[in-house]
Amino acid sequence: MTLAIVRVPVLTDNYAWLIHDPVSGETVAVDPGEAAPVQAAAAERGWTIDQVWTTHWHPDHIGGNAALQAAGARITGPAAEAAKIPTLDSTVGEGDTVRIGTEVAHVWHVPGHTAGHIAFHLAGAEAIFTGDTLFALGCGRLFEGTPAEMFANMQRYATLPDTTQVYCGHEYTQSNGRFALTVEPDNAALATRMTAVDAARAAGEATVPTTIALERATNPFLRATDAGEFAKLRESKDNFRG
Repeated sequence: MTLAIVRVPVLTDNYAWLIHDPVSGETVAVDPGEAAPVQAAAAERGWTIDQVWTTHWHPDHIGGNAALQAAGARITGPAAEAAKIPTLDSTVGEGDTVRIGTEVAHVWHVPGHTAGHIAFHLAGAEAIFTGDTLFALGCGRLFEGTPAEMFANMQRYATLPDTTQVYCGHEYTQSNGRFALTVEPDNAALATRMTAVDAARAAGEATVPTTIALERATNPFLRATDAGEFAKLRESKDNFRG
């Protein structure tokens, strides 16, 4: 049976994610910035949160860890950031795996936003949880890394199958898209996408998950051809007001 993946809005513009395996009954919470909404979403479905997968140390991604741990969940996160995530029960890095039921998630080290940031790739479910690295129509700010590191991440994400669903950590699509249109004003696929994004946001609807195919066609950071171009894009986006 297919994994069920549920988006849970938390804090201001964050998304936590619930992954549920109907065969084993296991449920994972990814990046629960606060516990209550995630617990409520699980309870509505009759699920119990058994694990938490943490992509990086920022408080808006780990704020719910302690409460979920106290309720019985086991917390897994990046070994390189263990000193900044006191709730961790186990640590992982590049090449390691975690499981939900029989489904295996491969851990990727994707530095740049933070030095130890990781992503969780569930190849069998065609899903990747990218935290604050790859966003719909954008990428994360470089707080602890270099443009070359984040460019390498984008290149790696771009190798995934077109149908891979991308589950990121924030609802930033509309602002990202406004910037993307300044980079590629003649990109018809981008213009079409932004019409849909604007309509969704006007209706109060979410715009993620996205897909690798859609990002490859419309995301300027995934479409950058080298680290120099990427660096210029990132600097421009950091200064963009729109």
